[in-house]
Amino acid sequence: MGCVVSTTTICEGGKRRRWPRNIGEVAVFVPGMRIPKGVAFLFQSSFNGNNKLPKTQVENLSNMRAKIVAMASQVTPHAMKPRRRKATQQDIYLGGSVFSDLLQALENYLSVLLGLITEGSELVDKVEFVWVNQEDGSEETKIANGWYEVLSVLHLMAMLCLSEANLLLLSRPSTKYGFHVKIIEVKAAGYLDCALKHVLPKISPQVRRDLPIDLTEEVLAALCAQALGQGVDLQLWMAIDSPKATLAVKRRLACEMVKYYQQAYDNIMKFSLNDGWGAKHQLFAKWKYFEAKAVAYYYHGMVLYGGKTEKSREMAIASLQATEQFSMKSKKANEAFNKMPPISRNPSPWGSMKYLSEKISKEISVEIHINEDHSDEERFIQNEPLLPDFNPALKPEEYHLPSLDPLWTKEDKYQYKT
Repeated sequence: MGCVVSTTTICEGGKRRRWPRNIGEVAVFVPGMRIPKGVAFLFQSSFNGNNKLPKTQVENLSNMRAKIVAMASQVTPHAMKPRRRKATQQDIYLGGSVFSDLLQALENYLSVLLGLITEGSELVDKVEFVWVNQEDGSEETKIANGWYEVLSVLHLMAMLCLSEANLLLLSRPSTKYGFHVKIIEVKAAGYLDCALKHVLPKISPQVRRDLPIDLTEEVLAALCAQALGQGVDLQLWMAIDSPKATLAVKRRLACEMVKYYQQAYDNIMKFSLNDGWGAKHQLFAKWKYFEAKAVAYYYHGMVLYGGKTEKSREMAIASLQATEQFSMKSKKANEAFNKMPPISRNPSPWGSMKYLSEKISKEISVEIHINEDHSDEERFIQNEPLLPDFNPALKPEEYHLPSLDPLWTKEDKYQYKT
């Protein structure tokens, strides 16, 4: 059974930590960078009776966590630093290096941490773990539950991947980097998928009620779908850049992207959030969902234009009208997202919208205005054309929790088990 305590977060010297009011350009939104709280949270060296931990493992756990605390405190400002210029090759190398170094440290820590929560262990709720959300920065969460620590670690690993993806897209918005960024996005989705399927179910309903909003099932599912949606967007971008990809292939990818962004939108909108990073996350999901629908309707319309019947042409016009409508709704959501504190701005166009924005201004508007029936927006929403139903092919990269550290399996270390 775990317990939770929320307190005001302060930095060294007793001053409240201040985070940027302007985060600059955003390609991949990272809504919550949670890091473990400082050196004060060293693991206890002993427990009552049979629950005593071997000294070597206490030191190992303490040292590894202390290292992660130090590394995370350096990585977070780098991830949150406003982007006012294009990153250099050195920025990309250093950024990728810090993220990958911390990811490896977290992976190593997990193999040792799992010794506290293996089946039969009585140590699951004997250590109080503390994490703080660096973006909102006003509260920290203390929960005495080992699975909460595992969940927090996986969440941080996913956020590091999304931060690296954001850095790469802001630095080199081209299809050359698109494939690499897609791999990073799918990796992030893998960590979140593992958290949803294999870690969250291990936490009791009572403890789950104490979890911060960042670790709730809905937010984790929204982030997982968001990462996959962005991955499909990158696939579509590469397809657009390839002369071999047909309109049917592009339409399928666009429709798959809609499905993932709808999942992200539906999950994050289950919360009532009026301001802060949570509300900004909701606006990001809304913006991307509308944007994806605009792209999907465009390619659906282009495919239908190839039909020879009057009916297919009418459906094509309706789809292009939907493209224009959702494009306008997407722009409004994007403006609201950028205005919501912390203030942000759009990077150079990338992905499918880089292509579609040109098409909307040059081709779609002309075609729509020639054929439109001047119906109002409410009528359009009620009669929104149906998109083809495709099952998304892109899946999270399968991630398994690491093997238990060998030190836990030695015969003389079994004193901590029941």
